[in-house]
Amino acid sequence: MPNSPAPARRSVLKVLAAVPAVSALGGLATATTATAASAHAPASAPGHAPARTTAGSAAPLAAPGIVKALPAPYFTVRGTNAEARFDSFGDTGHLTPVDRFFVRNHTTTPVLDAADWRLTLWGDGLHGRSPVHFTYGQLRDLPSVTRTALIECAGNGRSLYTSQQGEPVTGTSWTLGAVGAARWRGVRLADVLRRAGIARDAVDLQPRGLDDPYVSGGIDYGRVRRPLPVAKAFDDVILAYEMNGEPLPYDHGYPVRLVVPSWVGIASVKWLGDIEVSTRPLTSPWSTDWYRLFGDAHPAGGSAPISRQTLKSAYQLPFGATLEAGRVHRLTGRAWSAHAPVRTVEVSTDGGAHWRRAHLHDTPRRDGWVRWSAPWLPRATGPVTLLSRTTDAAGNTQPDRAVHNTQGYLFNAIVRHPVTVA
Repeated sequence: MPNSPAPARRSVLKVLAAVPAVSALGGLATATTATAASAHAPASAPGHAPARTTAGSAAPLAAPGIVKALPAPYFTVRGTNAEARFDSFGDTGHLTPVDRFFVRNHTTTPVLDAADWRLTLWGDGLHGRSPVHFTYGQLRDLPSVTRTALIECAGNGRSLYTSQQGEPVTGTSWTLGAVGAARWRGVRLADVLRRAGIARDAVDLQPRGLDDPYVSGGIDYGRVRRPLPVAKAFDDVILAYEMNGEPLPYDHGYPVRLVVPSWVGIASVKWLGDIEVSTRPLTSPWSTDWYRLFGDAHPAGGSAPISRQTLKSAYQLPFGATLEAGRVHRLTGRAWSAHAPVRTVEVSTDGGAHWRRAHLHDTPRRDGWVRWSAPWLPRATGPVTLLSRTTDAAGNTQPDRAVHNTQGYLFNAIVRHPVTVA
């Protein structure tokens, strides 16, 4: 293996000392009247001064190594990560505004200079086996594509294994906000591989980021990297350099990241630095120690590395919200599936005794989500459990319980959403 490509020039920011503000947005919708209106401003490009936030009155949260502002109405900090508050999506459109997009970091966000950045492809899966380099400008000169796709952490919904099913899991206690939809612009990975001279017998790639090595329990696991089959790379993967019409923000992979539609978020490596191209299967700790399914319901030694995400639906409403009796409430939410476009969303306002269809506000598409709504007139007061259930075009339906795994990946059960009617 050759030496790692020289990282682009970085100035490691101390988050508490210098945190860029986010674009100004309208106020949050109330818990009972969240709308599906599209209203967001694009994020400012790295290196430009963005507008100051008007999101709520609370001081922004702080997370180690995250550059962008984290207003409390929009985020919950979980270690080095920032989870979006799913209930805050109610006044956004189909795309997730950059300043509300969740952040999943193993270490800290590197602040890189595109002028110094380069992508190196190397390995025995290239003709001649000599490393091939691309600068940022060379990538942007190639034919571009634009794709709207979700990025969702494999552990999204992890905490519900414990809170809803009473089953212990390890890892970051995400609720439902480790997901977001964006319009990504970049270059087909297939085009870059062809230009680099990929060999016919290449089977695996291993993209690697430029963030700091991940150290846990005294073990240095190196930089984040995870195998990607050549077949998937040639299908729909892109090297993205824009997000929602602007250059990638630092926290979301500037200057270039992978976007691997429908797969778990770890596959969409941020701050991409190099890609090994191999004629043999590759591994990393992110495909052996993590991102596999372990537990009684899975093979001894664990499942194969997980790839495709699952399906979910959720209300854009805080857990434990109080709703007024005798008034019609417009319940809103989002539903998605990594297997096929959403076909139907059903809701229940009596804990699952009765179900009815919600109205879909978007045309269901592959790799995306749909916004939905349903009216509800609660008459009796007291605690109520709201449910929503997605069925996709391939016939997959959310189950009552998710199959447990010890690391809490791929939660797909119907979410039991408690509210109080008063």
